[in-house]
Amino acid sequence: MSCILAIAAHPDDEALGCGGTLAKHVAAGDRVQCLFLADGAGSRGEGADVALRQQQAEAAARELGASMPILLDFPDNRMDEVPLLEVVQAVEKVIAEVKPDIIYTHHGNDLNIDHRIVHQAVLTACRPQPGSCVHAIYGFEVPSSTEWASPEVAPAFRPVRFVDISGYLQHKMALLDCYADEMRAFPHARSREAVEALARWRGATVGVAAAEAFSVIREIVT
Repeated sequence: MSCILAIAAHPDDEALGCGGTLAKHVAAGDRVQCLFLADGAGSRGEGADVALRQQQAEAAARELGASMPILLDFPDNRMDEVPLLEVVQAVEKVIAEVKPDIIYTHHGNDLNIDHRIVHQAVLTACRPQPGSCVHAIYGFEVPSSTEWASPEVAPAFRPVRFVDISGYLQHKMALLDCYADEMRAFPHARSREAVEALARWRGATVGVAAAEAFSVIREIVT
C-alpha cells in the first residue's frame, strides 16, 4: 500500500486535475490525502461562502474514500503576497506528518498565481534529501488555468505520463458534482462536458477510453 498526497491550491483542483487517478489509487488500497493551501473562495469578497467550500472538500473526500482533507488558510488568489518560506514550511509540516510516497500537484506555469506558488513550494519542500519518503512527484493540469497560461512566459504543459481512468471517469465526475457551484456551462473549459472531453482526448492520444495526463517532475525507480 502506498500513501498518496495531492497538494492543491484550492478545493476542486484535485477533482479537476487528478480525481480519476486518486479514485484508482483508493481502489488499489492506497491511502489518499488531499492538502489545500487556500480556500478558493475568499477572493470573491464578503459574499463568499468559505465554509461551504470546505464542506464541499470534505464531501469530495468522502465520495473518493480518502482521508479528510487538510485545509490551510493562505490568502485566496493572493498567495504571492506571502513569503514563500512560510508556504514551504507549511507544506513540509504536512509531508512530515503524512509521509507520502507519491505527490500530485500543479503544473508550474498555470495562469492562476496560487497554482504556481504551490508548485514552487512543493518542489522546495521536496528538495532531494537522503531518506526522503517521496519517490515521485507528478504535475497535473487544471482546466481554465493550465491551458490559459502563455507558453511565452514558461514552458507549456507537456504530459508524458498518462493514467488510464476508463473505469474511473464517472468517479471523477462524481467528485466534480461535490463542487457543482464551481462548474460552468459549456463551452467553458470548466464545464462537465469539457472536462469529460479532455479526459476522452487524453485517453485517445494513448489508445484508451479516458485518461488523466501528468508531467513527471521527479520519479525515483528502485
